[in-house]
Amino acid sequence: MNLVDAQQARRVLDRVVGYKISPLLWRKIRKGLSAGRVQSVATRIICEREKEIQEFVPEEYWNLTACFTKPGQEQPFEAKFYGKSGEKIEIKTEEQVNSLIKELEKVNYEVASVKLGTKKRNPAPPFITSTLQQEASRKLGFTAQKTMMIAQQLYEGIEIEGGGAVGLITYIRTDSTRVSSEAQRQALDFILKRYGKEYVPDKPNQFKGKKGAQDAHEAIRPTSVLREPDSIKTSLKKDQYRLYKLIYERFLASQMPPALFETMAIDIKGGDYIFRATGSRKIFQGYSIIYEEGKDDEKEEKDIDLPKLEEGDKLALKELNPTQHFTQPPPRYTEASLVRTLEEMGIGRPSTYAPTIATITNRGYVVRENRTLMPTELGFIVNDLMTEYFPDIVDYKFTAEMEEQLDKVEEGKIDWRTVLKDFYVPFENVLKRADEEISKIKIEDEESDVVCDKCGAKMVIKTGRYGKFLACPNFPDCRNTKPIVEEIDVACPKCDEGKVVIRKSKKGRKFYGCSNYPKCDFVSWYPPVEERCPECGSYMIEKNKQGKGKTIVCANKECGYKIEAEEG
Repeated sequence: MNLVDAQQARRVLDRVVGYKISPLLWRKIRKGLSAGRVQSVATRIICEREKEIQEFVPEEYWNLTACFTKPGQEQPFEAKFYGKSGEKIEIKTEEQVNSLIKELEKVNYEVASVKLGTKKRNPAPPFITSTLQQEASRKLGFTAQKTMMIAQQLYEGIEIEGGGAVGLITYIRTDSTRVSSEAQRQALDFILKRYGKEYVPDKPNQFKGKKGAQDAHEAIRPTSVLREPDSIKTSLKKDQYRLYKLIYERFLASQMPPALFETMAIDIKGGDYIFRATGSRKIFQGYSIIYEEGKDDEKEEKDIDLPKLEEGDKLALKELNPTQHFTQPPPRYTEASLVRTLEEMGIGRPSTYAPTIATITNRGYVVRENRTLMPTELGFIVNDLMTEYFPDIVDYKFTAEMEEQLDKVEEGKIDWRTVLKDFYVPFENVLKRADEEISKIKIEDEESDVVCDKCGAKMVIKTGRYGKFLACPNFPDCRNTKPIVEEIDVACPKCDEGKVVIRKSKKGRKFYGCSNYPKCDFVSWYPPVEERCPECGSYMIEKNKQGKGKTIVCANKECGYKIEAEEG
């Protein structure tokens, strides 16, 4: 009964907030808007991050890298400047680094200390609802909504060739990392047979769940590890296969031992100055033989081999390389990082994250831009209004505490009516004041220089769920709309007459086409460049992978020509 009361209280609270504030937004701003306990907080998080980015002032700094060799050894290695007399030095200006180089060129170098060690990296736990959404966003580019839709299909059952309808994964709305003993035993038997004894942990892995996690359902896992992704691939649609493979590999890896690394840390002394070099080498794959967890700020981690060095070894300085850098603003939220942030703050439940993100994009508060979430003018206006008049609704701590109150209802520690009463009485007073004080807010449309080809008016720039577009200001008498076309300085590689322009698909994904469409039907997911492939004559495209820099490759997949990546 407590579970029913908690769910009832949560539903009533959500409806009170939504049904009371949403009409206010309709009256004061425009129709079709909404507010909610979780969606309003999510919008605030995204808006505040954008303000941080806008107000960010970059600061200059320099890195200094030295290239050393040990006499008698050909293998050079790099070390980074650390400081002087054990104190770390931050290099802020070009003058500072140039002065430092003059000093460093005068001194002799030797190995001050060598520290050898090992480290282990444990596998990630099997998926819960929120981590599945995060990882599918990072690795597959899925929205949270798409992830949950496909996961639901896998859970409900897929027609498998020769096997009928089969539910491929366990229940998808859970925040428990628990795995049944039977499933764990099956996984360990499979790992032993497939990978060998060394890939079976000494004792089965157990994962600590987050505070307040409900344990009614176990983690998201395949219903049988014997049902390998490739064995049923022909029965699955492409995205079903990709998500099932992700869930399968994550679960199997979670039951394996850690990956092991051999580490080396070297301090190099030149006078009073210190350079530092660190390296690592994977010596046992462990779980990583199957799966590596994605990261929001993913940078490729490379094994670094350092030469065999001992304390007191003399070193020859070959080169000093200064590089200028500027501090970067915090990144915009992706769906993955937003879900993680909401979860860490204790805001919402795993089942609410996908519909929340869908709602704030559908309302036009947020648009997707290269997989990131960016607030619109409307999003800022609504957030400013909510922050001023309903600070509790968008307050992170208050919202998290409300979730804790609901959890206590679930545990039978608090009566659900008390929770509702304590919230509603002050809320009603605030709502009345807001209605009296807030004037009608008019959002001015930005005028463009594009003329409407139906009525001759200058079209205005509006923001919809897929970003900005052109619309006739005479709506509803004239309903003409056009996409905003951004041109890149590259001739169309197919017709040579038009220019390559940036467009967006119905799902909001950016692609590249010809300005002469539909006369020319050139299309590419990647930006073409002016250069032609020297091997086959086809056009070249630019690929940019996080942490790996830019690579120019031939668009002809059969050719395979590429220009090595530049550091990003």
